[in-house]
Amino acid sequence: MTSPHADPRIPPSETCVLRYLLEAQARENADRVYAVFDGGLNWSYADTLREVRRTAAGLAALGVRQDDKVLIWLPHGPMALRVWFAINYLGAVAVPINLAYKGSLLERVIDNSDARLMVAQGDLVGRLADIDRAQVTDVVSVGEAGPCSGLRIVREQVLDEAGDEPPPLERPIQPYDLQVILYTSGTTGPSKGVLCSYLHVWTAGQNVYFLGRDDRYMVNLPLAHVSGVLPCVLMLSLGGSVSIVERFRTDRFWEQINETETTFVILLGAMASFLMSRPVTPAERDNCLRTIILLPFDTDTTPIRQRFGVNVHTSFNMTEICCPIMSAPNPTALGSCGRLRPGFEARIVDAYDCEVGMGEVGELILRSDRPWAFSHGYYKNPEATAEAWRNGWFHTGDGFRRDGDGNFYFVDRLKDTIRRRGENISSFEVEADILAHPAIQEAAVVAVPSDVGEHEVLATIALRPGHQLDPADLIAFLRPRMAHFMVPRFIRIVSELPKTPTLKVEKHLLRKEGLAASGVWDREAAGIKITRES
Repeated sequence: MTSPHADPRIPPSETCVLRYLLEAQARENADRVYAVFDGGLNWSYADTLREVRRTAAGLAALGVRQDDKVLIWLPHGPMALRVWFAINYLGAVAVPINLAYKGSLLERVIDNSDARLMVAQGDLVGRLADIDRAQVTDVVSVGEAGPCSGLRIVREQVLDEAGDEPPPLERPIQPYDLQVILYTSGTTGPSKGVLCSYLHVWTAGQNVYFLGRDDRYMVNLPLAHVSGVLPCVLMLSLGGSVSIVERFRTDRFWEQINETETTFVILLGAMASFLMSRPVTPAERDNCLRTIILLPFDTDTTPIRQRFGVNVHTSFNMTEICCPIMSAPNPTALGSCGRLRPGFEARIVDAYDCEVGMGEVGELILRSDRPWAFSHGYYKNPEATAEAWRNGWFHTGDGFRRDGDGNFYFVDRLKDTIRRRGENISSFEVEADILAHPAIQEAAVVAVPSDVGEHEVLATIALRPGHQLDPADLIAFLRPRMAHFMVPRFIRIVSELPKTPTLKVEKHLLRKEGLAASGVWDREAAGIKITRES
């Protein structure tokens, strides 16, 4: 079971591989709580191992073998956790996908995954009917699902019917084996599958250095995000616990914190401002929370710390890396992401990978002194892998500067992506769906500031000759084709998009004009509000 490598930077498998970690914790801390769920359900480490082994036996009976890829399309909760852990227990690769995916984006992710089996929420299965499902032939439906031609659909009970003794591994699972594939939201092209080894995910957790065995980490972001995967592995390695709630809800946040006895949570973007805008409640005054990570750190946190009684950290991370930049408690360098953690190198460079001067803006590039601590590439995309890892450094695609005290400051996204309500949005994906409308000739999607933090989506479009289009009709066209958070709030119709001499759209001009440009239509002002449930 132990790592065969003499390299001290590679820990033994029982230290970082999920199967062996879970077995060890179930032996040593059998009755200690590992997972707390909405509704009051708790799993001890022993409970978790039993659930996982039974589910692993069920998956094996469905033909899942070591190194297979298995798609997970489930909401947060006990089933999502046990399916993910069971896939890894078999030495197979978990491929969680965003619940909001549909249409062409869903089709591309399924095709890229090479998965034969999917475990999906029943009411999502209908989205598979009208797309190319590539190699997927079997779906385990959690809850009722309608028929879907060409798919074998079995009910979730099949996961409980094969006993609790999964087959032996074909070979030991190693730290550098692939644990999960997490899909980016895409930047200048289609979504990429980020390859995450066990050592990559484990190292990311270890860099959240201020958490310990007695902490409980709230997981309110989906398993399709690194912020959903990382805490489950981190707290497993510490012998601590996680509280798993379906999603962040401003009106229920403090009740969830106290009901689950959560001590730590990440607040992304507008989450903190939403909480600060609400009246003080009794649940908030006497809460269990001790520490938060605030992303981004772009406001004075003194009111947050005083009101909520917490310590605040900030950091910089991406799916491909492992929290290499982290702040001390309650940082004072406003706008910073923190300082470089031990074991990492960072440079800020120009387009030719040459270092820029202190305080100047360039691209942040990184590397680790531990093999496999970062992603080892993008699945079936060697070109993107080579581009990201050129010259032996991982290129973040993000503009940064650094001060004389070693603080790193995020300046802007060099990649063409948008962040809204905690979700990364690919302008490429939104543009592709807009261009499917028969009246539209060209489309460019950019971020514009939101009044609650992060971004809103502005789509600038040019129509085909002889066509007219009501913006509300475009919204109606897009709603069934894309995730709710991707649907543009603002639409502007122009005669032609601005372009360079080589006919590339000058998005920087569209960003600069933003909402001050003439003719911007706001769907919310028109009474069209889109939520997860609508």
